[in-house]
Amino acid sequence: MKNKLTLTDILVTIVIAIVFSVIYKIWGPLYNTLSVFGLHIDQLVYGMWFMAATVAFLIIRKPGVALLAELAAAQGEFLFGGQWGISLLLYGLVQGLGCELIFAIFRYKNHRIFVMCLAAIGATIGSLWLDTYYGYIQELVWWNLTLLIVFRTLGAIVITGFFAFYLVKALEKTGVTNLVRPVNQKHYQALDEEVR
Repeated sequence: MKNKLTLTDILVTIVIAIVFSVIYKIWGPLYNTLSVFGLHIDQLVYGMWFMAATVAFLIIRKPGVALLAELAAAQGEFLFGGQWGISLLLYGLVQGLGCELIFAIFRYKNHRIFVMCLAAIGATIGSLWLDTYYGYIQELVWWNLTLLIVFRTLGAIVITGFFAFYLVKALEKTGVTNLVRPVNQKHYQALDEEVR
């Protein structure tokens, strides 16, 4: 499989990102509603903002796709009037890099659920790092900070890891992903068997 992104790969990634930018925009009010309950319950749904990266990577399976998807989804959310403004682009960057780093460690060849969960943790670390830059996270007492980190990580693993993985598995059953993935040896063998 060639690791170089083609124009088709980029366009499909952008389409995925646009879909997720709409979802991200809609997700903001849900996140705000849950924040009313306190104790960082809202962090359990924070992982949705990392999902474009894992879904795009599971579909395209090439280097750079996760970063491109997160950046484009953040850009789209910003253009649709996302409530966090220009900071969305920075979050898209660090979250995409967090995912991309994990995929690079596995040389972009492992597409298992475990790797998607690790990518979710990578995106979580990126978002938490940027939260420290904005300054509010250091003001939390240790138990409150621990609760925030644990809930955001758990939510990310469930949404960005498990949910994204099974969403793409469902798409694979429809055959949609075959339109963007290159033909592999299994496909050639199936053709040879049909010819015989």
